[in-house]
Amino acid sequence: MSLIVLDPTGELEPSFRQPLGKPNSLEGLTLGLLDISKAKGDVFLDRLETLFTEKGVAVRRYKKPTFARPAPTELLQEIATNVDVVIEGLAD
Repeated sequence: MSLIVLDPTGELEPSFRQPLGKPNSLEGLTLGLLDISKAKGDVFLDRLETLFTEKGVAVRRYKKPTFARPAPTELLQEIATNVDVVIEGLAD
C-alpha cells in the first residue's frame, strides 16, 4: 500500500530557515504572550504572565482575532518589533 501526500501550497522547493538561538536568560528581555483565541488559552497565558512578572520579566500580551486563520501580518509585525521572545498559547 502506498501513501500519497499532497502539498496544498504548490511550493516546488521548500524553504529552509535556520532556527533562532534561544536566550540564556530572560533578564532585560521582553516576553510576548500570544493567545490564538482557543477556549481557555487565556487562562493558561494569565498564569504564565503572573509567574513571569513575579520574576521581573517584562510581558506584553497579544491575541489573534480567530484561531481558524493565521495571525494578521500587522499583528506579527507588532510582535516582532516589540518583544524578544514569544510564547504562543492554545488550549481546549
